Amino acid sequence: MTVLENVSLKEFNTFGVDAKASLFASVKNQLELQEVLKDPRFKNPFLIGGGSNLLFVNSISRPVIHINIGGIKIIDENDDSVIVSAGAGIKWHDLVLWALKNNYGGIENLALIPGNTGTAPIQNIGAYGVELKDVFYNLIAVSIDDCSTHIFDENDCEFGYRDSKFKNEWSHQYVITSVRLMLQKNNHFINTQYGAIEKTLIKKNISNPSIQDVADAVIEIRNNKLPNPKELGNSGSFLKNPIVSKEKTDKLLLEHPNLPHYEFTGNFYKISAGWLIEKSGLKGLREGNVGMHAQQALVLVNYGNATGKELWKFAQKVQQTVAQKFGITLDPEVNIIE
Repeated sequence: MTVLENVSLKEFNTFGVDAKASLFASVKNQLELQEVLKDPRFKNPFLIGGGSNLLFVNSISRPVIHINIGGIKIIDENDDSVIVSAGAGIKWHDLVLWALKNNYGGIENLALIPGNTGTAPIQNIGAYGVELKDVFYNLIAVSIDDCSTHIFDENDCEFGYRDSKFKNEWSHQYVITSVRLMLQKNNHFINTQYGAIEKTLIKKNISNPSIQDVADAVIEIRNNKLPNPKELGNSGSFLKNPIVSKEKTDKLLLEHPNLPHYEFTGNFYKISAGWLIEKSGLKGLREGNVGMHAQQALVLVNYGNATGKELWKFAQKVQQTVAQKFGITLDPEVNIIE
């Protein structure tokens, strides 16, 4: 492990923003992590994984620790299921491909989600009717304060919609080093009801899909509507689908009968943020090196050498425009680092 000074973080965030870290270390295992956490220079560190869920508005004055812990292994199994442990530095999509290769079901709907496995529980990543919490077993984390090791299960994590305790009160207390998932060995539950999966399968004349078929459909859909971060800087969906009351939803439906909405819980509904952005005239809007993607209104794009400040200013403009038109505030899905 080497400690570096004044390091560019451009290759460590999918927006491609050229923020600087005054102090930087990349750790490949838990022992290296504990070693650097004991270094007095790394007090109050900023943690970074795949960099797909953050926007650097400014450079980082705090010391940066890059979590690059690898390894995928089976830690327990029976006739029906398998518990898989993946290092926090494993790319999430690589874990999905590994599961598919071994015919383990449960995360095929989450194919091609950017980012690393260690950040998946923080965000409770989700797509096409599946969330991480649906297959989550537990995780291992190291305390930033005293370097002690802890195991947290689903109840501990308090998962919510794109949310968890690690995103809130535990964000500066623990470093996730590995994540354990319970996947299906057989009798796979095939979920094709959400989004365009079913339509894509019909187009391919697939009536009895396998988990590989579902993953292939998801990959095709995402490739068709989401830009590749290696070609166009972005972090996927930048803004969350808002959760609003039934009363508010009913009022919106009177004026907008085609409003996409989904029952969330109790008297609350999830509204399509992409639809709100598009109907506000912002889909495909570009100002200089910044804009909302022409094929997916939720995706904030760096078309060139945009700064973090330019990207965040444009995103705030989107928030304000939607709020003025619909009376709904869209919250960022990514972490804003100011």
